[in-house]
Amino acid sequence: MSFDGADIIFPHLGIVIRQLTNHITVFGDFEIAFYGIIIGIGMLLALFVIEHDARRHHNDPDLYYDFFIFAVVFGVIGARLYYVFFEWDQYKNDLISILNIRQGGLAIYGGIIAGCITALVFCRIRKVSFFLLSDSCFLGVLVGQFIGRWGNFFNCEAFGRYTDSLFAMRIKLSLVNPNMLSDNVLEHMISDNGIRYIQVHPTFLYESCWNLAAFIFLYILARKKEPGSGTITLMYMLLYGIGRFWIEGLRTDQLLIPGTSLPVSQCLSLLLVLVSISVFILRCRRSAGRAS
Repeated sequence: MSFDGADIIFPHLGIVIRQLTNHITVFGDFEIAFYGIIIGIGMLLALFVIEHDARRHHNDPDLYYDFFIFAVVFGVIGARLYYVFFEWDQYKNDLISILNIRQGGLAIYGGIIAGCITALVFCRIRKVSFFLLSDSCFLGVLVGQFIGRWGNFFNCEAFGRYTDSLFAMRIKLSLVNPNMLSDNVLEHMISDNGIRYIQVHPTFLYESCWNLAAFIFLYILARKKEPGSGTITLMYMLLYGIGRFWIEGLRTDQLLIPGTSLPVSQCLSLLLVLVSISVFILRCRRSAGRAS
């Protein structure tokens, strides 16, 4: 079957995107990338969810507004520095390009780490419980992640190795950053009327759906838990860690621990899972001890 040179194709689902545009143009020649627009929408929706959760638990929304400003600034910086650190060879000869995030290059784990450090400092200064802040904020983080992954779609990035499964996605080779192409993907190149395509796992879609499901579950769970108990924070660590560990194993653009072949995001995901399970076990033992 020919798809007439479409940019994106889901052959087994019958979805065809003839022309993929990754930006809009304003004032004649100024381009605004969809990646940035989607990240911005994700942040606004995250703030809405955080405020809503704070109000339903009768917490002061202003506390979360104040923190959100710092979290966004330092979170974006952390996400960029994390990515640049593990892709240093790509930037070392063009340092000014570090400032250009319009085409991608933000690592969510860097943003989460920076956000948590910011939260710890903020809570110490404002003399509030870290978990009181984080339990609401991680609900917003999941919404931001669910929305933000679609920025990867418009940039034709964050995909996995070759697959012919139901959700297989074909991408026109000319749209893809060559640095993201693995031998596995290139060995299964598809040609359609002289146009070359790669056919891959849409891992951005997998993670977006996983984050949406995790958000729905945690949003319902949060209604039944005491605010500030830390349960939502720990469940975020567990659920996101499990999903990201699996999905990261499929990706072709893994950030590796320097000097090794270990994907850093898989290692961090495993660490999140182990830490959250350990804390849950300790809590159960303490509860059992009090009961006895």
